[in-house]
Amino acid sequence: MFNAIASAEMLDALVPISRFNKGEASKIIDEVQHDGYKIVVKNNVPACVMVSPERYKKIMETVENEYLLSLALQRLNNDKGVRRSTEDVMNELGITQADLDAAPEPEIGVDFE
Repeated sequence: MFNAIASAEMLDALVPISRFNKGEASKIIDEVQHDGYKIVVKNNVPACVMVSPERYKKIMETVENEYLLSLALQRLNNDKGVRRSTEDVMNELGITQADLDAAPEPEIGVDFE
């Protein structure tokens, strides 16, 4: 049952590139906003996927969460039970609280390169 529904949704998501050539870009973008995504087909082969900003944000959050989960699992698997205090690490690196307070906020994201 699920496969039939997924297949029907996939077929509805297909957009021939010829629709763009016929001046329907605005209508297709409206469909993407409504449906969440469209698959643009050129010569019966998927050429690209158009995704709404909301859906893209959810996808990227999921990817980042999966990445963070994999890091956490790696760390759990490699855990040797050694714990160090923040003060010990800061002393070892020669960092003070004033240094941290003066540092700019880091950019958070996943770099796939």
